[in-house]
Amino acid sequence: MSRAIHVFRTPDRFVAGTVGEPGDRSFFLQAVHEARVVSVALEKQQVQVLADRVGLLLDEVARRFGAEVPPSDTDPSDIDPLVTPVDAEFRVGTMGLGWDADAGAVVVELLAITETEIDESVVLDDTEEGPDAVRVFLSPEQAREFAARSERVIAAGRPPCPLCGEPLTAGGHMCVRTNGYRRGPVSGSAVTDFGDDS
Repeated sequence: MSRAIHVFRTPDRFVAGTVGEPGDRSFFLQAVHEARVVSVALEKQQVQVLADRVGLLLDEVARRFGAEVPPSDTDPSDIDPLVTPVDAEFRVGTMGLGWDADAGAVVVELLAITETEIDESVVLDDTEEGPDAVRVFLSPEQAREFAARSERVIAAGRPPCPLCGEPLTAGGHMCVRTNGYRRGPVSGSAVTDFGDDS
């Protein structure tokens, strides 16, 4: 069966976003051009890796090619939610990233999870066989925006425990740094004294 490759050469937006409440969020990447919208599902860690790698690629492009690249402390201007309804075309398995010097664009390719091993030649290529894919061409400005927004989306989850770094829930959590005692919000005025009575 031939693969479906969704190509966005001049997207209006390419963003990371979530559906659900912190602690139960589903992560998506969404490419939009006019009325055409394609969404793919992925893990939070994949969003983080892609955002990090996009930032590193932009820094390398500026260093090697002298291209005009926005600074890494750019704040995202697009903080709108995902276009709804969010219907994922597929779940992302493999991600590819490159620089198209002719177009002056960062190329992001997202490939569907597949049970068979992926031949590297299908990444950033138009071969007939292989997993379905979304390929997006981003200007350096769009790429930096993507990375900045992704960082904001990731940070919007549950706050981390100050001791172990694991996410906190409203009722606290079993912190490994406190030998299994539950850390949670302090309520009431009860105080337990474990001191010596002598």
